[in-house]
Amino acid sequence: MRAITYSRYGDADVLELTELPTPKVGPDSVLVRVRAASVNPVDWKVRAGYLDAVMDVVFPTVPGWDVAGVVERVGLDTPELKVGDEVYGYVRRDWVQGGTFAELVAAPVRTLARKPASLSFEEAAAVPLAGLTAYQAIRRAGVRSGQTVLVQAAAGGVGAFAVQIARSLGARVIGTASERNHEHLRGLGAEPVAYGEGLVERVRALAPQGVDVLLDFGGDDLVATARGVLAADGVVASIVDAAARDELGGHYVWVRPSTEDLDALTALLDAGTVTVDVAEVFELADAADAHRASQTGHVRGKVVVRVD
Repeated sequence: MRAITYSRYGDADVLELTELPTPKVGPDSVLVRVRAASVNPVDWKVRAGYLDAVMDVVFPTVPGWDVAGVVERVGLDTPELKVGDEVYGYVRRDWVQGGTFAELVAAPVRTLARKPASLSFEEAAAVPLAGLTAYQAIRRAGVRSGQTVLVQAAAGGVGAFAVQIARSLGARVIGTASERNHEHLRGLGAEPVAYGEGLVERVRALAPQGVDVLLDFGGDDLVATARGVLAADGVVASIVDAAARDELGGHYVWVRPSTEDLDALTALLDAGTVTVDVAEVFELADAADAHRASQTGHVRGKVVVRVD
């Protein structure tokens, strides 16, 4: 099968198109014919070696955790799925090696769910990691109807999902973003505020009593911001700063694969309550360019790789 691999840490130039054997399929896994995968910041951070202290990487490595495709073969004990099922998922294991930037991937069934019928494969591939991150952070923080939620980096891949999911729960959402993305945030249902100096004052002008929940997906100076904007019993959850847990008594969230949570996202997606923003689609052979596009940080929406 064709696959993108890298055999050492480095920049996007270490990625190359190679031929690999078809992956073996374990008892609780299925073989997925990949139709599309997407790039997340963690992909290029792993590739660059930034997560070497916490993740075992086995070379040669196939990058990618997000996938959308069709089940081609089932394992010995996988009653959840059958050949021909269209699926999507966050295919993360406890080590990094057999990723989704390939024509075929062996995926544990716990990492997959049936693909939303309303989405193309490219759109579906843009959902799992970012959508699950937003969903699980919101659930950990206990967001509920009537609350006011501040979403840091609300126009980013995770933030945009969080805005929509929180709104679906009946929360009021304030979102931080650059001025160029404010109209986009309004379209998602958030009240936009600008980053930078004076953020606390701008948020307090909209929520004088403070916000009930702060969801941090990329803001600066989390501790000072949280102490300035949170209501007395407010909760903070962050995916970027352990101070949310260690200093603020909140939650530090690392997304986990979950069929149940993907099914919840599917319901929101097929109902049209949550939408997906695909920034650009690359072919598999151009995966290095896809990584570069994602790494610039200037794209709104997900960078997707079409595989088959």
